[in-house]
Order: sequence, then C-alpha cells, then structure tokens
Amino acid sequence: MDSDYRIDFNEVYRAIDHGEIIALFFPLLRKTLLMDTRTTALDDPMIKVVPMAASAEERYKELVRMRPRLPKPESVNIVPWPKFVQSLERTGVWDRIVRRYIEIGPPEVVKQCELSLDELREFEQEEIRNAITGENYETLWDVDGTAEEQGVEIDDEDDESA
Repeated sequence: MDSDYRIDFNEVYRAIDHGEIIALFFPLLRKTLLMDTRTTALDDPMIKVVPMAASAEERYKELVRMRPRLPKPESVNIVPWPKFVQSLERTGVWDRIVRRYIEIGPPEVVKQCELSLDELREFEQEEIRNAITGENYETLWDVDGTAEEQGVEIDDEDDESA
C-alpha cells in the first residue's frame, strides 16, 4: 500500500505549518485526523480522529458544530493519506504535526497528539485484521482459486451438437 502512491510532501508540510484546519484522511480506514489550530481564551487547539466525511462541505459543517465558539474557518486543507499510519512517522510528517502543536498549544495538546496517533494505529490494526479474516470484505476468489460467480452457472463442458 505504501509504495503505490506519491505524495507531494512540500504541500503536506505547507498545510501542517500554515493551515488553520487540516483534515488528513485515511481512505482505507475511513477515518480523518482532524487538526484545528485555532484558539480562543476558552478553546485550545484540537487534534482528533473522526469518521471520514463524505465531502468537504460536510467536514466544514461538522467542524462548525464541534467548535461553535470559534469563528468560521477561512479554509480547510484536505490531505489524503493513502499510506500506512506508520509512514507518518517514517516520513517526518508526524514530527511536523507535533512541532506545530507544541508551538501553539498547552502541553496537554501534545498528549492529545499521541493519543490520536495511537487511535489511528488501533484502527489500522483492526482493518488489517478484518481484511485477513474477511470481516466486512467480500471474497473475489473461492478456496480453490477460481473466481466466484454470484447467481451465474458456468458450464465448463463442451456442447456436443450433432
């Protein structure tokens, strides 16, 4: 999964370093690491794992609902991450995220960063386990390695016509 997709890391870093809202989404997990760097006297920055939204508009509305005291965001950076969670650390993206939160938030927010990463790892392990056991997946091939045809009979015998 990791080697099949190219990511523009300069764009990812730009979003993390300067973005107000960053939605780093994991299509295979159907989860998003939602990062909101806006703050007020009552609201710390937020980092949280949430279900993946169906659209940018849905994400925007959900964010406004989650953080009603904050002004409406000027922009939302949506970043797909079609790789393993571990690759966030291996590529330096995770360090960049934590560094941003260290700069803008209280020490507790760094703990929330680590809890969010742990949560993503757990979702990924569950998804791998489901893929292996077939839970929430459909089989394309049967046990003997032939394609399954649903509702269609395949006649392999040659028709002998006289």
